[in-house]
Amino acid sequence: MDHDLGPDPADGCVRRLVPLDPQNAVDLGAAFAAISPWADYPYPASALAAYFAKAEPAAPRYQIMAGDSIAGVAGLRGDWLRGPYLQFLGVLPHHQGHGLGAAVLAWFERTARDTGQRNLWVAASDFNAAAIRFYERNGFAECARLDGLVADGRTEILLRKRLI
Repeated sequence: MDHDLGPDPADGCVRRLVPLDPQNAVDLGAAFAAISPWADYPYPASALAAYFAKAEPAAPRYQIMAGDSIAGVAGLRGDWLRGPYLQFLGVLPHHQGHGLGAAVLAWFERTARDTGQRNLWVAASDFNAAAIRFYERNGFAECARLDGLVADGRTEILLRKRLI
């Protein structure tokens, strides 16, 4: 099912979430493995591609579309801690700065509110200050630091947005 993200405020381009086509997983894995924060770990392109291609009913993956172009990927986990968890949000570099990430978060929140959820969850690496600022601008607040979760010597910041 497609989900409308509203038009691009700059050019009116139609933006939407559509189920991720597994045929795009390899190219998307390579694209995201080459950019921060995934390149900083480093996450291999094959691991990202496997995540994108995996079908999990409780954890859907979406292509973020801007017109006819794939602009990014969003991956969700259903009911996590009294609310959904945004497992993956990535916007490809030449689509950044057009409000796509905020549009995905707005859809994420609307969907959670419509189903009576209490919280929204996301995590960002502590070195990814831009992502942390982005989530905070969108109403998320740090609630935990998870040392060594993804890799030794790295800390993930767990952020929550209370809906009730």
